[in-house]
Amino acid sequence: MTSTDTVAVLGLGAMGLPIATRLAGAFAVRGHDIAADRLCLAEQAGIAPHPTARGAAAGAGVVLLAVRDAAQLEEALFGPDGVAGVLDPGAVVLLTSTVGREAVPPVVQRLRERGVGLVDAPLSGGPARAGAGDLLVVVGAEPAALATARPVLERLASTLTVVGDAPGDGQALKTVNQLLCGVHIAAAAEALALADALGLDPARTLAALEAGAAGSFMLGNRGPRMLEAYDDDGAEVLSRLDIFVKDLGIVGDAARTAGLATPVAAAAEQLFLLGRTQGLGAADDSAVIRVVAPGRRGGTETPGA
Repeated sequence: MTSTDTVAVLGLGAMGLPIATRLAGAFAVRGHDIAADRLCLAEQAGIAPHPTARGAAAGAGVVLLAVRDAAQLEEALFGPDGVAGVLDPGAVVLLTSTVGREAVPPVVQRLRERGVGLVDAPLSGGPARAGAGDLLVVVGAEPAALATARPVLERLASTLTVVGDAPGDGQALKTVNQLLCGVHIAAAAEALALADALGLDPARTLAALEAGAAGSFMLGNRGPRMLEAYDDDGAEVLSRLDIFVKDLGIVGDAARTAGLATPVAAAAEQLFLLGRTQGLGAADDSAVIRVVAPGRRGGTETPGA
């Protein structure tokens, strides 16, 4: 029997685990991940770990997917351990990942044949904000499916924007969001690299920029991690660089389909592609500064020192 109080979270990575932990404060949460260490961390956070996705999803009213791309979405639902076959009619799949608008309609149709809804709800904000319920979530969903998933979404989001009644509408707005995010990260990398090349202290420069009109969320969030990008271990990986290879690829595909030129986004995409080619794909996306400036001229001082 399906229970709307039971949520399955499939994918306990950098975003999935804090999401599941946040939900565990209000719902009975089951978690699945292919990595055993992530299941151990989930259990410590009060999440019921399951060795299979199907075991986690059976009987759940909402199945939240935190996957990387469209291929993983297809695998999670319809692959050998795909959960679509164990979902009860009336259950809802809550897609939180950025997979692109074109990937959604075929999935919606296959789920609809089983009486299962899909809520297209890509989110933005990073792991810390996920754990605090402070995410931006943009939603495209039919009203009935949205009503089932809304308590889960409201637990996760500080800003919940319903952009349309069709799954895929959320992906469309997230594509626009990722265009800006990718460009802003690339621009922050160029600015801090230029400051260093001009002999300015990067940390002092970052503090000054954040206080003025040039400040942005991405500068404030990624900037400090860019200052760690040249350390032996680099910055802590909170968002992999190759995620923006995927996301800006989605932006480019969407723009071409719409017949729109996006030259700034295309230039940013090239920086992330170069980073992946240089072996930085699994590094934090702030490491894109090492593509702009492979070496660093100056040192870093603490602002106010």
